[in-house]
Amino acid sequence: MNLQPNDLARKSPLATARGKLRAAMLVLLATIVVAAGTGFVGFLSQLRGAEAEPANRADGIVVLTGGSSRVSDAMELLAGGYGGRLLISGVHPTNAASDISRSLSDNQSLLRCCVDLDRSAVNTRSNAAETRRWAHDRGFKSLIVVTSNYHMPRAIVELSHAMPNVHLIPFAVVGERWRDETWWASAATVRLLLSEYVKYVAAEVRVHLADAGFGLSAQLADQPDGSLRRSPATAQAN
Repeated sequence: MNLQPNDLARKSPLATARGKLRAAMLVLLATIVVAAGTGFVGFLSQLRGAEAEPANRADGIVVLTGGSSRVSDAMELLAGGYGGRLLISGVHPTNAASDISRSLSDNQSLLRCCVDLDRSAVNTRSNAAETRRWAHDRGFKSLIVVTSNYHMPRAIVELSHAMPNVHLIPFAVVGERWRDETWWASAATVRLLLSEYVKYVAAEVRVHLADAGFGLSAQLADQPDGSLRRSPATAQAN
């Protein structure tokens, strides 16, 4: 069927609107891609490529479990006098202090006197909540934070939000894979970094919303001296 000129005239505004909508969607998509790419580059720029001794000593040290050599590096900092006490946050509930003692046989005296175990934390957000309780109970105003380099940006976001008045000193643990090869040469490392970047952005958004008065969780809203407070066990316990 042939369209008359009047039919084309009637259809042209709809076609024009669709074209504008398609163009707007393409611009929006391109903006999102550019913003995500820029953000990822900024995220990567925060990651240390080599371990470095903390610039300052602190009242305490907290290590967030989940990566190789994190706990042993934290124990070395404790032995070096960089902090007076260590919290190992995120210890699996089934792991006894004896399990940790066997893996750190050279630091038995420090384990008995100066190490606390947190078995309640199951993620970075709860790491922050439990660390806040521990630091509050000890009266600590500064902490060295030990975790993997790729995890450090998100850890600092969560810990800073939970403890705005505590000075945090990052100690980024750099794994062998990170030191031995460039990150883009390993598909597994690329996936890890992209996943961590997404989690980091989500944490930033949630924290900013919470600071603005939206979506503050009950977990972090509980005051340190609340009735649900739990004290970490010492490494000598159990």
